[in-house]
Amino acid sequence: MVKAQPTSVTLAPDVKEALTKAAKDDDRSVSSLVERVLRNWLIEQGYLQKPEK
Repeated sequence: MVKAQPTSVTLAPDVKEALTKAAKDDDRSVSSLVERVLRNWLIEQGYLQKPEK
């Protein structure tokens, strides 16, 4: 398994607050939610391939 690479982003306070609440409501970490949302967007835009099941 490939080790994840840390990445830092700057967010507006309201976005950070909403992100933290969304992650908590989905019972996941902020990092996990960001990766999930970003991965889905990258797939939709054609930058990543859909994972094979």
